[in-house]
Amino acid sequence: MYAAFRKLLFLLPPEQAHHLAMQALEKTYRSTLGEKWLAKRFSFTHPSLSRELMGLHFPNPVGLAAGFDKNAAHVEALAALGFGFIEIGTVTPQPQEGNPRPRLFRLVKDNALINRMGFNNDGVLVVAGRLREIRRRNQGLIIGGNISKNRNTPNEQALIDYGICFDALYDTVDYFVINVSSPNTPGLRELQQKSMLREIIHHLQMLNEAKPQPRPLLLKIAPDLHSTEIDQILDVALHAKLAGIIAANTTIHRRGLRTHPTRIQRIGAGGLSGKPLFAHTLHMVQHIVKQTAGQLPVIASGGIFSPDDACIMLDAGASLVQIYTGLIYQGPSLVKQICIQLARA
Repeated sequence: MYAAFRKLLFLLPPEQAHHLAMQALEKTYRSTLGEKWLAKRFSFTHPSLSRELMGLHFPNPVGLAAGFDKNAAHVEALAALGFGFIEIGTVTPQPQEGNPRPRLFRLVKDNALINRMGFNNDGVLVVAGRLREIRRRNQGLIIGGNISKNRNTPNEQALIDYGICFDALYDTVDYFVINVSSPNTPGLRELQQKSMLREIIHHLQMLNEAKPQPRPLLLKIAPDLHSTEIDQILDVALHAKLAGIIAANTTIHRRGLRTHPTRIQRIGAGGLSGKPLFAHTLHMVQHIVKQTAGQLPVIASGGIFSPDDACIMLDAGASLVQIYTGLIYQGPSLVKQICIQLARA
């Protein structure tokens, strides 16, 4: 069923297709019996799937990665597809239009995407308002808030932007993700350097510890880091007592792609996501687990396209997994397929 729907969607530009698909999902969810139909069709529950992590209860370990629902416009409808948790954002203090279009491209031969969205979002206050409405209706969803700085904020003032987002979203999300690794905001990845990263995390931890119930803080890192750079980040994360690492964001590399080099060159800059990242994501998960002796939970995000992919990541030491591009290419039944295989394992 999804194969036919995908053929129609793939006739449209990727960003337009995404909005159309989300509108269709939202209308279905809001229709009479729509929520029950979606849950029956796509959800799978089993006691063995639940995870206790970071002081939170996850009904299953399969989450939706940030970027899919930047503005928290479809959280409940997406949750009805059986996700164990939803990560919204990336959100910035002020609204941003993002980079000029076209800014999202399919590499069908590679089961991949290239995006240079540029943190297009409605701003943290609008997003927080939507999440408050969701919380009034549904207290049970596990929602993560992926936060970063505005494009025009100098790196020296980045911690202020992260703090604004933290304060605005604190009452509405269950955990935070510090995004310093998108390749589509100039200079952002420089914040992964040890001194800058330490300052941002320290600032957020101070804000967090002043709250009545501190939220888990995680860090999302780039897949393009060398092992020594990863180790420096892990050292900062352990000393700062972060709750976990998300490995990883999109990559700027284009190695081993089947898509013709001329098309790759014509597309230009942007972060690559999808199936080509699987092997590298797995290597990162294994490295982080080994270097931290399992002390730092890892969420595997990158290249997960099948139940086997998810099982491999979890067997390698990942605590949870996230999907994004796999959802676009494989369809919404992917979540259920993963959960069924995990329950049988």
